This record gives sequence, C-alpha cells and structure tokens, in this order.
Amino acid sequence: MRIATLGLRAPNWVGDLVMATPVITAALADPRFERVRVFVKKPLAKVLGGLVPDDAVVALESSAHEVDALRRERLDAVLLLSNSFGAAWRAARAGVPVRAGAGLSARRWLLSHAVVPTTQDGRRVPIPTAHLLADVAGLLGILPDGLEPRLAASAAERAASREELARLGLAHDAAYVVCSPGAAFGAAKLWPVERFAAALDQLHARRGLRAVISGGPGEEPLMDAVARATRSGAVSLASVPRDLGTLRALVANAALMLVGDSGPRWYAAAFDVPCVCVMGPNFPELTATSLERATIVRIEGLECSPCIERVCPLGHHRCMTDLSVERVARAAERLLDESSASSGRGAPFAADRAREAIT
Repeated sequence: MRIATLGLRAPNWVGDLVMATPVITAALADPRFERVRVFVKKPLAKVLGGLVPDDAVVALESSAHEVDALRRERLDAVLLLSNSFGAAWRAARAGVPVRAGAGLSARRWLLSHAVVPTTQDGRRVPIPTAHLLADVAGLLGILPDGLEPRLAASAAERAASREELARLGLAHDAAYVVCSPGAAFGAAKLWPVERFAAALDQLHARRGLRAVISGGPGEEPLMDAVARATRSGAVSLASVPRDLGTLRALVANAALMLVGDSGPRWYAAAFDVPCVCVMGPNFPELTATSLERATIVRIEGLECSPCIERVCPLGHHRCMTDLSVERVARAAERLLDESSASSGRGAPFAADRAREAIT
C-alpha cells in the first residue's frame, strides 16, 4: 500500500490533541509521505503553533468544510486520531480510500483499517489514550519515538507572556503557579472555587508561588471567582486576550500547574512542568501516561465512580467535594520537591514518579 498524500484528522479535545503530538510529528517526519496535512478544528489550531508548519495545518470551520477540505487535498489515506463517528463519516463521504482509526463510536464499518480496543462485559476496557493513538498510527506504519507529548513556545512568546503578567502586577522574576479551574466537559469535573483558592494560598504561604488563573472562553466568571477567593493576590487573566496559543508560553514559564481533569494538564506534560490534577468522574487509566512530573489526586473506593457523566447523577458530587485542600497542597509540595531533586537524578526519577503519580 503506497501512500503519497496523508491526512491526519486531529482529536476534538485539547488534551487528546496534545497527546497526539508524538504521532503528528512522526508522520510529518516520515519520508514515505510526500505530503502530510493535519486537519484540526479551527479553535484548536493554535495548540500546534511552532510545532507543525503552518502550511501543513488545515483549520476546519465546520463539518461541511471538513468534507470539502478532505476532497480538495486528494488524499490517499486519512489517519483518524479523533474517535468520533462524524470524523469517520466525513472521511468516507470525501472518498478517501484508506481510513484508519480506532473501531469505536459504532464506526467500525466506515474504516478500512481499524484497531478494536478490548471490551469486557460490553464496555471498553480503559487504556491510556496515548497508547491507543500510537496503536492507531501503527496501522499505517507510523512509529512515534515515544509517547511524551511536546508543544512549542518560542523565546519571543515566552517574553511576551512575562510582559503581560508584569503589566498585571506579577514581577518578571516571580515564580508562579498556573491554575486552570474550569472543565469544558461539564460540572462533574469542577473542584469547588474556595478549595482551589485555599490550595493556592497554601502554596503561596509555604513556597512563595503567586497564582495566575487561566481558562477558556466563557470561564471568565469562574476565573475571577477563584482569584477573588484567594488571600494571596492571585492574578486573573479573565480580562486579557488569551487563547490556546498564549497558554503555551504561560505554562512553559510556570513553576507548577494546578488544574482540574482538563486539557491544560497536557500542556504541563508537554513542557515538563510539574502538575497536580484533581480528578473526579473519569477513569485514571485513560490518562495514565506522562506521569513523570504529574500527580493525580482523586478519591478511591466510591461505588459510583468513575461515572463519566457531565453532571453528577446522584447530586452529591463526592468524587470532588471529598478532596481536601490539604491533600492537594501536600501533593503539590511533594511534587515540587521531587521535581527539584530530579535535576541530579536523571532517568530513575521518571520511573519513581510513574509508580507514585496516582495518589
């Protein structure tokens, strides 16, 4: 099977897109392909800035535009890194002869080449998304060097980010923690505002880290609420222009990230920034990669968890409300200590953290 022109249909979620970067960069570097195009929803295109050449990115405006774009590129094959039914359906409508992807979302019949994840009792066995993406890439002989995600932030972008923070009152040399308290998935993933604030205050008191509150479109009230609830003078970015491109430099310059179970967590992984993630209704196995500098804090043993629902179906939300401030702050401090010590330890640190990351 000779493939000269290859399309990569990127994932629709920020975190999954970052986890897909090893596959994307491997495909772009593969000498077998004369032309590679990355098809990505327009709001997510800036995630790939500086990593993927601009002329290789096709920013998708709509579903109809996606079909037209696939046809226009006259692809020999498309690698579906998105697990959605719609992505496979549109590739089939566009007449792409080879359509490779995971046989999920009732779309197996639309694929010419498929990885079919293992199921048990009628449910998919949770495996890390990064591993599944690598398996899908293997259908077309694309072999990533590893599973570690990577993003780019130029020196100019990092300097501009520092200047913006200085304008908001954060000294140029101040160490800071980025806090992203939102979750596009839904309310079930949200840790209470006052707990985020209290954890940030503890990190300021104990480690001298100022807090910078970030978030996506529509999360401005939540961002401001967390900042107002702090006593240590957190900086909210709610009033300044920001997007998934500016987030790259903001995270790259940070000493730590405190985040819910959402996409920005993977920015931290991509830039080797220590990260504490508070997780509620999700399977930890789905994101059990790149844990060398990450700690997942969650409640174990709840009969209802993980439910993977957008809103708590039982109304108590215990998977999040039972997570204490002290436990999260302690996990952050331990991670900071271990990350600092790792500078002289090398590879063994990665193995140690991978074993201890889910706490």
